[in-house]
Amino acid sequence: MRAWGHNGDASLRQEMVERQIRARGIEDPRLLDAMRAVPREEFTISLTMREAYSDAALPVGHGQTISQPYMVARMIELLELGGTERVLEVGTGLGYQAAILSRLAREVVTIERLPDLASKASGVLAELGFDNVEVVVGDGSLGHAPRSPYDAIVVAAASPAVPRALEAQLAEGGRLVAPVGPSGDQTLVRLTRTGGSLRREHFDRCVFVPLIGAEGY
Repeated sequence: MRAWGHNGDASLRQEMVERQIRARGIEDPRLLDAMRAVPREEFTISLTMREAYSDAALPVGHGQTISQPYMVARMIELLELGGTERVLEVGTGLGYQAAILSRLAREVVTIERLPDLASKASGVLAELGFDNVEVVVGDGSLGHAPRSPYDAIVVAAASPAVPRALEAQLAEGGRLVAPVGPSGDQTLVRLTRTGGSLRREHFDRCVFVPLIGAEGY
């Protein structure tokens, strides 16, 4: 397992958490600790250290991006993880959000449609010691039924509606968080499965890359 960063990196992570996340109202101590610990620079491409901790979405290759730190934190906050969950992440990218999730849940299954990104993410996650994450190549809009049901599902790309396949893979009591809406103007939606029905809540406006697949765009 590779040692994570150095004091300068830790200082930048602390600054990111305080200015970009805590200042916007996110207070979950476990989540903040995870954001302080995971080296974001390992999950982006061709950036300076300070750019890696900027308040912005960043490129990971193939026209895809890593979400801004606040949005990563906000979506995970809405999952309300306690530490015992099996989580499905749709849209691995290079694995940053999966790494955060791995510190907050029992196990993470993350699905990526682009084999090159999935391979790179697997390598980085393994090298950094995130051994409770499984990277799967496939159509994220269809989820990953073999490991379902999931206690939490988070979708890192936008779709016109929450994919029915993902709804079907959500466990009783589980939460699903996804950006939903037309190109360039989405809203974070949370579905909670209770007693066989799904309760729907709407939160922040946001902009994500499109979810490509059978139940996406």
